[in-house]
Amino acid sequence: MKINQATIFPLSIPLIEPIKMAKELIVDAKTVLLCLTDEEGRQGWGEASVAPLMTGETLDSLLASLKYLVEKARSIEWSDPNLFAKSSDAVLYGNPSAKSCLEMALLDLYTQKHSISLWKYLRSLNTGAVLTELTEIPLLRMIGGAPEKEMADAKSFREAGFKHWKIKIGSLSLEEDLRRVQLLSDLLEGDIISVDANGAMSLDDALHFCISPQARKLSFAEQLISADSSVNDFALLKARSPIAIGLDESIHGSAEIMELMKANALNGASLKLIKTGGVMEAWSCAQILRKNNLQLNLACKVAETSLSGAATASIGFAVGDVPWGFSMSNQYLRFDICDQPLTAQRGHLYLAQLNATGVGVTPNMDRVKDAVAQGYSIIQY
Repeated sequence: MKINQATIFPLSIPLIEPIKMAKELIVDAKTVLLCLTDEEGRQGWGEASVAPLMTGETLDSLLASLKYLVEKARSIEWSDPNLFAKSSDAVLYGNPSAKSCLEMALLDLYTQKHSISLWKYLRSLNTGAVLTELTEIPLLRMIGGAPEKEMADAKSFREAGFKHWKIKIGSLSLEEDLRRVQLLSDLLEGDIISVDANGAMSLDDALHFCISPQARKLSFAEQLISADSSVNDFALLKARSPIAIGLDESIHGSAEIMELMKANALNGASLKLIKTGGVMEAWSCAQILRKNNLQLNLACKVAETSLSGAATASIGFAVGDVPWGFSMSNQYLRFDICDQPLTAQRGHLYLAQLNATGVGVTPNMDRVKDAVAQGYSIIQY
């Protein structure tokens, strides 16, 4: 499979409402789409969003890396998805988001060529294993804002069928966060309720938080302390916490999972394609978690379109179990760039939305062009 043409689209899509993280306020989604055309005229699409506090990549740096990659990609024969990452690594060090974007587009082309959906292709790689067949994946919904709004949103989305929740913490005082968590946990009792500090807590505060009676109804706590913390700190936190400990920013691939698993430092992990460098490595990570009875959360960065959502969800449908839910972030966008965007139905994403060959969704070119970020231009090779 050869690449004849590549087109890069730097996008900026406004959110329905700002999302307050522990260390940043996000008002629009800056993401990059890549369209590859192969020698037979098929088009494959990839996506990666900027995440300066997670991957270190801004819109400008992501564009620069992707431009370099696609220039090299045109001279490569892409025949085996298991070697896609190796080929990318041979021409550019690091830059997992750009590599994820390229790999997604290549996988879209590859699976279209072989007339198979991406999730079915991934599932076929796990020969000999007995996998649960999923028809739906539970979606995880973020809650944020003033306490009154948080309570109202939680009630509304619960009535709509959501049962998995993420409460953002770390930007307020420990006491304020604990009060919010208790109120929401009481309201949502019986559901899968998590908190996410994006690494903003000290180890002492994280320990205090986890042993507090106000947090006792939580199902898990995600990335309470900085990814720069020592493995011993993570192991200590897990050992002392009555709440399951999940990690996000600390996980960039299977190597980190193996290291932290050996130290007994996590109960589960959140996988994002922009961290792992693509679908194939994320799939390997999901397999490691499943085989070692660790929990899985799949997540898109806030906020990516249905394209990244479909590729990420394919891992969940292939592996057959997403106990900590799927953070499908196109639900926070003011508009999507696909004619048939992925949608929540009773708080779940249904497999029927991903049965088309390839990644499963196709962007609308007019919508993509309308979303090009101000001051940027479409790049074509």
